Amino acid sequence: QVQLVESGGGSVQAGGSLKLSCAVSGYINNRCRMGWYRQAPGKERELVSDISAGGTTNYANSVKGRFTISQDNAKNTLYLQMNSLEIEDTAVYSCAAASRRTLWDACDYKYWGQGTQVTVSS
Repeated sequence: QVQLVESGGGSVQAGGSLKLSCAVSGYINNRCRMGWYRQAPGKERELVSDISAGGTTNYANSVKGRFTISQDNAKNTLYLQMNSLEIEDTAVYSCAAASRRTLWDACDYKYWGQGTQVTVSS
């Protein structure tokens, strides 16, 4: 079984920092991408950042320059360093992993963590 468990969320003042971790248990064959999503109250879930198996990173425009995604494959852990946090960053953050059977298949997110709350206050 594959499980993704987030940690590191909490409450922080605007301008502060948090580092989220996502521990992955169980082996995901042909994992092609891992990412962080967030969902704020009254808003749709959005992709915050992801990183491919090859190390290519992607960030939502709203977090570019402030957030950094990284992974430690030896520890099966995904990270999201969040700096200069803003009130608008308040959301439930979830990590996700994508896999595909072959290189010709779509890299679809299949595994999800339960999420961790990040609250940014003034």
